[in-house]
Amino acid sequence: MLTAPACKSENKEAPAGGSATATATGEKKAAGAKIALLLPESKTARYESHDRPHFERKVKELCPECEVIYSNADQDAAKQQSQAEAALTNGAQVLVLDPVDSASAAATVARAKQSKVPVISYDRLITGADVDYYISFDNEKVGKLQGQALVDKLKADGKASGTIVMINGAPTDNNAKMFKAGAHAAIDGSGLTVGAEYDTPDWSPDKAQQQMEQALTSLGKDKIVGVYAANDGTAGGAIAAMKASGVNPLPPVTGQDAELAGIQRIVAGEQFMTVYKAIKPEAEVAAELAVALAKGQPAPAGKVNAKVNNGQKDVPAILLAPVAVTKENVKSTVVADGFWKADEICAGSYKDACATAQLQ
Repeated sequence: MLTAPACKSENKEAPAGGSATATATGEKKAAGAKIALLLPESKTARYESHDRPHFERKVKELCPECEVIYSNADQDAAKQQSQAEAALTNGAQVLVLDPVDSASAAATVARAKQSKVPVISYDRLITGADVDYYISFDNEKVGKLQGQALVDKLKADGKASGTIVMINGAPTDNNAKMFKAGAHAAIDGSGLTVGAEYDTPDWSPDKAQQQMEQALTSLGKDKIVGVYAANDGTAGGAIAAMKASGVNPLPPVTGQDAELAGIQRIVAGEQFMTVYKAIKPEAEVAAELAVALAKGQPAPAGKVNAKVNNGQKDVPAILLAPVAVTKENVKSTVVADGFWKADEICAGSYKDACATAQLQ
């Protein structure tokens, strides 16, 4: 267990990406270790519902007096750069940065280095920059899990030579490039034909829905045997487009992040699978590393298990293992881990589907 420096805890989000510097009575807080957590967007539910609270809780556990300067960039790279600048001006001693744009975030890293502030690239790899550490999952493996699950499902259904649609993630997200590469490694040469493929700006479900509508128009709704969707949000958009077009039954659709809506669709039989990335240990190890760096200590022993080249250097990395989730193992994965409770999944119209899936 890491011991705590003398610093004060504050987890409130401040205007313009900064952190509050006074108590409710207006008194200035004692100076101490400040850690900035800079997350990229809120369209993907995980960041506000899992990453942020788990990170803040772990920091408070390890360092009760530490201050977390929290900001969410709402998918705006310029806003994120301003938030990082504000955090540095406010005395942040470590930046934990999940970049909106993996390449443009290099400027933020350079600015942090000028202030001798270490940067942890969180979840998404910052490219072309002198990043100190990288914490994520094996993202190419995520894509391979998705692609292979789709290939295996279609083969099992006797549709190994049909046409699929690929709806990838944001072109500015280096992780999306890795997911795509992993998926193609499984799909290319499998006998399946990629009839249409799209990159989805901002990971937007609405844009994914429009892309799926285009694919249905160009390919024909009866010709698509499967859909590779890079995450649960884009999967939801693709499924909405197919349901609106009268596609029945729905073809297998992949996903990622084990969002509540995605798990509910899986239980209901609308989405085939998702990739569960245990965000709690990811956020917790980021908090452990950030507290250590804020104290001038090395990474906690035994945590760093890889190196990932970001175009400038081999970045010391902590890579966690993703897990494919289908209806058959929802209970033994996301429910067993407490990621979602059965009563959350089984609310409202999903009650009957949950009974069939033996979640309740």
